[in-house]
Amino acid sequence: MEDQRWLVVGLGNPGPEYAGNRHNAGFMVLDELAARAGGRFKVHRSRAEIVEGRLAGAPAVLAKPLSFMNLSGGPVKALADFYKVAPTHVVVVHDELDIPYGALRAKLGGGDNGHNGLKSITKSLGTRDYLRIRFGIGRPPGRMDPAAFVLKDFATVERKDLPFLVDRAADMVESLVRAGLEATQNAFHAADLNPVKPPR
Repeated sequence: MEDQRWLVVGLGNPGPEYAGNRHNAGFMVLDELAARAGGRFKVHRSRAEIVEGRLAGAPAVLAKPLSFMNLSGGPVKALADFYKVAPTHVVVVHDELDIPYGALRAKLGGGDNGHNGLKSITKSLGTRDYLRIRFGIGRPPGRMDPAAFVLKDFATVERKDLPFLVDRAADMVESLVRAGLEATQNAFHAADLNPVKPPR
């Protein structure tokens, strides 16, 4: 089992203008994992930036698709095919509107909750049965359009806790690889920050 390669994908939009957006939480977590692995991202022909290395003792490819969010599935499928990674060994780290800020969740399969990155990956892989680390960003305040909310940077009050949450999400990815889904859920789901309410 340890010798099976993992593919860990962070979702986001490429380019400096998107770097601090809520929608780019996945990229932030992948940057932390790459730093832990001592690797630097390089462009792969699959239209993704990747780092090859070891994660929690197992061979792994860390990837940030260079397509925009709603086209993430193409690069993910290309990498899974290239490295011969089964969907059950694919971990996708993504922002999640339906979870409050300060909460992180691990799950296998399920719907996409309107998340265009997940929608694209599910379609390209032909299955929903891949692992997800869901990075809670909460619902937008008032009547703000969720599509506008996810493309805004984290609020000042949120940025205070952001490094801790990114670090913790990276810990969860390593735990999935090392200990599996159930052990990860048991270890991390009970330990949320006090969810931060977005400014109104």
